[in-house]
Amino acid sequence: MTQENPKEFFSTNPPLPSGEGGGEGVKKKKILLVTRPICPPWDEASKNFAYNLAKNIRDCEITLLTCGKISRLSENIKQEPIYSSVRFNFFQKLRLVIFLFFNARKYDVIHLLFTPTKTNGWIIKYILKSPLIPLWKRGRIKVKIIQTIATLREDLYGDAEIKKMLFGDRIITYSQHAKNKLNSLGFNNVTQVYPGIDLEHYSPTPKSNLQPTTYNLQPDDFVVTYPGEYARLGAANDIMDMILRYSSILKNNNIKLVFACRVKNEMDARKKEEVKRKLEAAGCLDNVIFTDTVSDMAELYNISDVVIFPVRDMKGKFDVPLAVTEAMACGKPVILSDLAILKEFANENNSVIIKNGDIEQLKSSILDLYQNKNKREEVGKNGRKYIEANFDIKIVAERYKEIYLS
Repeated sequence: MTQENPKEFFSTNPPLPSGEGGGEGVKKKKILLVTRPICPPWDEASKNFAYNLAKNIRDCEITLLTCGKISRLSENIKQEPIYSSVRFNFFQKLRLVIFLFFNARKYDVIHLLFTPTKTNGWIIKYILKSPLIPLWKRGRIKVKIIQTIATLREDLYGDAEIKKMLFGDRIITYSQHAKNKLNSLGFNNVTQVYPGIDLEHYSPTPKSNLQPTTYNLQPDDFVVTYPGEYARLGAANDIMDMILRYSSILKNNNIKLVFACRVKNEMDARKKEEVKRKLEAAGCLDNVIFTDTVSDMAELYNISDVVIFPVRDMKGKFDVPLAVTEAMACGKPVILSDLAILKEFANENNSVIIKNGDIEQLKSSILDLYQNKNKREEVGKNGRKYIEANFDIKIVAERYKEIYLS
């Protein structure tokens, strides 16, 4: 990767002249997107969204925080390669904090795109808003802060804690549920905007045009993909139990299950090994593929015939999981559980909804789609139409641009 100059990273430039970065005579507002490292692989929802958002806004100067340099970006996108690793560990977070402390004053709008916690919320709020920090470090008074909230983590935080973590001049939520919750807590600066999807990249592609052998699959395999998580959400155990209980049916119909789950921590690693061990002991591994890193999620979706997301809960997950909406954008029928938060964008017309934790219904729904090609295509087409109308990154970027310019 390209290393940044340490002197530049820790620079303490003097304050900008009054009016610079958004005043008269300046054509473009300067927007900083605060995220984890923006770089390949493109398999993480928040950085994917930030990257695509930047590419689709033309009337502002957008700065991305990267690990190395990204090629083929338009001239209005600036890059700050502050990160030295793809992994967003403690040391990378420290680099982010240092960068914000010395450079926040350069921008007109600072857009925070990460799930707030008590710790990161306090640190960022102190850097950007604390009256104890001199103005020349804290930034100009005109600097505005936007927080995009993918999930409120109500399973971890009470109302009082949530109120302390949110301090933006504008708060944007992924879901209507989160917006309603914040409105009930007294926030009157909340806007709901779906996360955008690049519909040119995430688009239906015939399996015959792809190479399923990348995942040890054959062209005639019926592929069912789970793009979720191992340790969280409660789906891994249910999918494993379904495979164990109905392994003969899967084998007889040449149905292959793909666990497309990132191993993010030790809990994920242990759960993955547990699943593999139990399936191997039962002689069921022939119909299961494990892949930790996916270089092109759109390709994997299009290799799949069905995508499943039978989660028991959404603790720790975005209110609108892009693993579901991206699959729908690729025209794939999605099977998902009947959680209220998922019903904001999923219905009986654009997806297949099953009872939470019902392994029998999960198996039956997969077989139904396996046996009914017309239904697979119809559900997939309806899903694509819904995503085109509500999640197109071009439309979403226009909404964000309006917010930036306001």
